[in-house]
Amino acid sequence: MTGSGAELRRTLGTGDAVVIGLGSMIGAGIFAALGPAARAAGSGLLFGLAVAAVVAYCNATSSARLAALYPASGGTYVYGRERLGPFWGYLAGWSFVVGKTASCAAMALTVGAYVWPGQAHAVAVAAVVALTAVNYGGIQKSAWLTRAIVAVVLAVLASVVVVCLGSGASEAGRLDTGVSGGVSGVLQAAGLLFFAFAGYARIATLGEEVRDPARTIPRAIPLALGMTLVVYAGVAVAVLSVLGAAALGRADAPLAEAVRVAGVPGLVPVVRVGAVVAALGSLLALILGVSRTTLAMARDRHLPGALAAVHPRFQVPHRAELAVGAVVAVLAATVDVRGAIGFSSFGVLAYYAVANASAWTLGSAPAVRVVPAVGLLGCGVLAFALPAVSVVAGAGVLAVGAGAYGVRKRWAGR
Repeated sequence: MTGSGAELRRTLGTGDAVVIGLGSMIGAGIFAALGPAARAAGSGLLFGLAVAAVVAYCNATSSARLAALYPASGGTYVYGRERLGPFWGYLAGWSFVVGKTASCAAMALTVGAYVWPGQAHAVAVAAVVALTAVNYGGIQKSAWLTRAIVAVVLAVLASVVVVCLGSGASEAGRLDTGVSGGVSGVLQAAGLLFFAFAGYARIATLGEEVRDPARTIPRAIPLALGMTLVVYAGVAVAVLSVLGAAALGRADAPLAEAVRVAGVPGLVPVVRVGAVVAALGSLLALILGVSRTTLAMARDRHLPGALAAVHPRFQVPHRAELAVGAVVAVLAATVDVRGAIGFSSFGVLAYYAVANASAWTLGSAPAVRVVPAVGLLGCGVLAFALPAVSVVAGAGVLAVGAGAYGVRKRWAGR
């Protein structure tokens, strides 16, 4: 087996990187997040989407700038370490691995809930095992499967938009631009919808496997984000025009309910299948990204050094992938979807806060610093606008990570 110093093979072009970003973002979030976001923001749902998009754009821009300078596996773990110091890099990596591991469990449970509600946990574990095996087979196989998944999901979402906007049930008056949920509701909705956007940094975490990363990554990240925003805005407008904010907030499966109300109940099973495929796509990309950050942290001995091994044939961090898959499988067998998503959101926003703080150090010109400043502020505001349980749990886990870092450093000093 290749040791911890082995490097991964550069096989991904711009198209592959964009597809992996789309597969990370256009997943189960858009099928599930609109309902809770509408409950929080009411008629301010579209404002919440806009706020989430602005914060996501700032984070994506900061990530792209940093990825061009540090094209290695690990993403913000590497950026924070190089720009702010070892502790901040470690804290970013800890936030990413813990938060995104919870996201993996949430996506797996989403698959289980749609495929076989009575055995959701068993189906979720099976999905984790299957997709871990796909990732183990090599990054190029993962990219091809992700491309197929994205195509299916986009086709389903396009069908939802066309059916809703073309039906007699669609009314422009339901696109109320008021803020019935108040500013706090809009911000909470933005935090929930941000969870659906998060994924563009997956491109950055694959920096060691991208060809010509200084050129490819800065192009792929904004491309993937822009395409995702267009899709989300179209879906949100279409579903709102049919259901309105109140009914959307009450719907357990908002897109399926929208096509039913639009008068095409035959499309409901197709939408459900699309939700399953989307969740599988997100899970595939999440396992991919978490394992690469685990690899980078293991290389620096923040995690067990054995996890840094790269498979000599498949050129993947196989031990990291197996470890991540095992932890996610245990979580998928035991945890609740809602708790996993709330916990994940806080960790993801903390991760991007470090990315923006790192990008702030790249130059002193106002034009260079305004984007990371807005991104850092946005991450903080959205993180603390989340439900109190998510904030307390997320902050507690970050504190545990910080404590573990201090203990390890003191032990090494001895």
